[in-house]
Amino acid sequence: MPKAKGHFLSILIKATCMNNKHNIGSRTKIKNTTQVISSHCKTLNHLHQLHAHCLVSGRNDDVFLNAFLHTLISLLISSLNLDRTRGRSIRSLTYAVSLFNLVRNPTTFTFNNVIRAHTILSLPSPSSLSPLVFFARMRRLALPPDSHTFPFALAACAKLDPTFSLPFSQALHSQALKTGFSDDSFVLNSLIRVYALSGCSPSALRVFDQGRPHRDVVSYNILIDHHVKSGDITSARQLFDEMLERDSVSWGTIIAGYSQSKNCDEAISLFHEMVKLGFIPDSVALVAALSACAKLGDLDRGRDVHEYIKRNGIRLNPFLTTGLVDFYAKCGCIDIAKEIFDTRASSEKSLCAWNAMIVGFAMHGLGELSLSYFRRMTKEGIKPDGVTFLGVLVGCSHSGLVEQAQELFYDMERCYMVPKELKHYGCMADLLGRAGRIHEAMDMIRAMPMWGDVYVWGGLLAGCRLHAGNVEVAEEAAGRVMELRPEDGGVYSIMAGVYASAEQWDDVVRIRRWKDSKRAVKRNAGCSLIRLGGVSHEFVAGDDLHPQSHEIYSLLNGIEKHQLEAF
Repeated sequence: MPKAKGHFLSILIKATCMNNKHNIGSRTKIKNTTQVISSHCKTLNHLHQLHAHCLVSGRNDDVFLNAFLHTLISLLISSLNLDRTRGRSIRSLTYAVSLFNLVRNPTTFTFNNVIRAHTILSLPSPSSLSPLVFFARMRRLALPPDSHTFPFALAACAKLDPTFSLPFSQALHSQALKTGFSDDSFVLNSLIRVYALSGCSPSALRVFDQGRPHRDVVSYNILIDHHVKSGDITSARQLFDEMLERDSVSWGTIIAGYSQSKNCDEAISLFHEMVKLGFIPDSVALVAALSACAKLGDLDRGRDVHEYIKRNGIRLNPFLTTGLVDFYAKCGCIDIAKEIFDTRASSEKSLCAWNAMIVGFAMHGLGELSLSYFRRMTKEGIKPDGVTFLGVLVGCSHSGLVEQAQELFYDMERCYMVPKELKHYGCMADLLGRAGRIHEAMDMIRAMPMWGDVYVWGGLLAGCRLHAGNVEVAEEAAGRVMELRPEDGGVYSIMAGVYASAEQWDDVVRIRRWKDSKRAVKRNAGCSLIRLGGVSHEFVAGDDLHPQSHEIYSLLNGIEKHQLEAF
């Protein structure tokens, strides 16, 4: 809502009065004016109105222009999560550049603000080069950079393609060394981060090692995050153990690293240690702990994490909502997952949350619900992605909803602009195979724009095993799977079953002998895991490694004997 003219007049008078003192430098005047303007202008519209009033009243000098530019940056940062649309970004950036161009004698402060404006708006290349152009322009004017200039410029480098990012980062690193800012902790951390993002680990490590007297918690966190994302959890843990001081980010990053590397027990153990030491876990740590519990099927410890969230009044953002839905769905509590999802407001449901719910329904064979939530999601304006379609197709496959799946598969690219990937074709091959539409599945595979992978041909082969009379198709599918994964012993077993169903006994003997002659073939043993009394028990088919295996086999033999007696 527009403010009254008198409101802006009072702002200008207040700012002018603060600066009408003797011996006040331009930097202090800009600071005073910025404080007044930022305290009264809470939206971009208010800033535009005040600027217009300045133009009309003839107060468009460098002090006010610098103050407007700095206030604009503050407003952009505060509204960054609310509106990141491309149109809004371009308009705001155009306004920032216009303000900059009106400044008659730009200073380092002026350039810092316009560089930062370009950086925080996250516009894609070639716009990402613009802040570096302003940096070069500043140096041509012989204006000295300060400790703020390099982090803003390096942040711009981090948004570039690695091909361009590395040489620009190295040039800025050289400038930082020449001007004496390489020892500044903000500059040091920015250099470590940009080298890590550019894929230049040796340079990131060298800067980290050389900056030993000046590095801080942030320095460690950046490098730990880099190692975690590179899959080097050992190096990440080494750095974590070296830290004299840690924060919630340090703990969350290492917990996420262990969870992603499937060392789930360690992830959960670290989470409990973190809480015990009095650290407040952020969303990253909480979701990583929930994910670890989901992978282990550890319902009890996952519930403990959920109870911690409720007990401490932690608000469920989209990230946490997704983590909880995914955890409960994977642990078999689909009703609780559905309740958590349904009670969240639309703003708390991201695409990932919808995907977790749809995939959860699919895992439990609830194809109708997968379809229903897919329709709800699109109705609410959420654009589906490849994971969404995979979840719905799996749900349809397990529920025998062939026509609905085919319609969705057809609409993926035509209506939703989501490209079909091998995993989607594999799911359709499995669905059509389960439904006995073997030749239809074969036609789809032959019409694919890419070569089928082991899942595509494996889905077709599984269908041939379920529906007898498709020996030739099964042989072709098995041949393709053997080419792609020659060590997989399961193919031979499936073909033996296909031949047996067709009463081709000579072929059954032949395929079994062939399997026995292949030394590289692996037998895929079945495996199951249960958790009792806080202890996980893993069983592999045919093994006797469990300490209570004698009692277990005795019980199983008793059950088998009882079943035989019943017949």
